[in-house]
Amino acid sequence: MIHQLAVVDRRAKIGDNVTVEPFTTIAPDVEIGEGTWIGPNVTIMDGARIGKNCKIFPGTVISAVPQDLKFEGENSYVIIGDNTTIRECVTINRGTKSLGYTKIGNNCLIMATAHIAHDCVLGDNVIIVNGCGVAGHVEIGDFAIIGGITAIHQFSRIGKHAMISGGSLIRKDIPPYVKVAREPLSYAGINSVGLRRRGFSNEKIFEIQKIYRYIFQMKMNVSQAINFIEKEMLSTAERDEILEFIKNSPRGIVKGYGRGKE
Repeated sequence: MIHQLAVVDRRAKIGDNVTVEPFTTIAPDVEIGEGTWIGPNVTIMDGARIGKNCKIFPGTVISAVPQDLKFEGENSYVIIGDNTTIRECVTINRGTKSLGYTKIGNNCLIMATAHIAHDCVLGDNVIIVNGCGVAGHVEIGDFAIIGGITAIHQFSRIGKHAMISGGSLIRKDIPPYVKVAREPLSYAGINSVGLRRRGFSNEKIFEIQKIYRYIFQMKMNVSQAINFIEKEMLSTAERDEILEFIKNSPRGIVKGYGRGKE
């Protein structure tokens, strides 16, 4: 149902059973999947591609042009997966020619007043808590949780199942499966509670703990720890994912607690 006080361009592609509440504006180059609810006072601009059964709360602005001085008006998109909830006053900017889109996966929760900048890529089941600022080109893996009022520097990468303490300043990459906290931001153990909730066995959790014990708590630098792990531990999906993430981190990963500044 489209409310008579909503402004929806006739060229927009609106799926079945979509609800658009009053005072919402939807531009021509927009696609919205079936079953999605768009609350009042939402602005959806050209380039938005919104999946099925999403919920978008009042005050949200989706697919505004990026706040990037290099942007030259090129065509770009915001792509939002199915079953994602976007709470009040969130802003999600579309991409630039660098990537061409900003993408949010399925089953995500973006809480009130968060900002997702241009060319970011968020995986599935990601939670962004209230007031977070996610700068351009940031990558966030599946099941990551970003605590409230966290600021994430551009081009940062956050691995799968990571959990970030509220109020954090993220300047370095956060590898998969870990918790990070304190200032400067540092390793605070692995996200064992989250992993158990998602079906990881105790043996697998112990393996991940062992890997990060070598990386963060032994008297080795990161390169030495990686070489040691490759020689001493059998190859598994989780081991290889962690090592590849660290090897491909141009800005470096966070430090272990008590091992100096980032």
